[in-house]
Amino acid sequence: MKVWVLRHGEAEPQARSDAQRNLTDHGRKQVLRSAAHLLGQPLDAILASPYVRAQQTAGLVHDALGFAEPLRTVSWLTPDSDPDRVVAELDALGLEHVLLVSHQPLVSSLLGLLGHGSRHAGEPMSTASLAELQGDAPLAGLMTLLSLRHA
Repeated sequence: MKVWVLRHGEAEPQARSDAQRNLTDHGRKQVLRSAAHLLGQPLDAILASPYVRAQQTAGLVHDALGFAEPLRTVSWLTPDSDPDRVVAELDALGLEHVLLVSHQPLVSSLLGLLGHGSRHAGEPMSTASLAELQGDAPLAGLMTLLSLRHA
């Protein structure tokens, strides 16, 4: 199985709430650069945080790839979500190739948990950074980080 983890693009610094922050023009460009690395990759689903900037990021990737399936919005991909819950949810979905669109600190914690078995061993991810992990299943410490690209 492969899991791609994409941090949302650059977002405006303020909005009425953190969840309502929009992507900037620069953030949109970052996302499209990252999406180019997904061209030709098999994907079963694109799962995104309900926050506006993640929804906008996932929408840009969806359109750039011409992905046929609808985006799936999941509550367990917000900035403060529990990485253990994300792993459990991914395992329960049984997907072979999935893109997760989320936020810091979750994305780094998730890389650490999947790749090293520790949420504290994750890689730093800038806005629109894209990580590719591979393994037999989405289980703590059992996936290998194949690449990490920064936009």
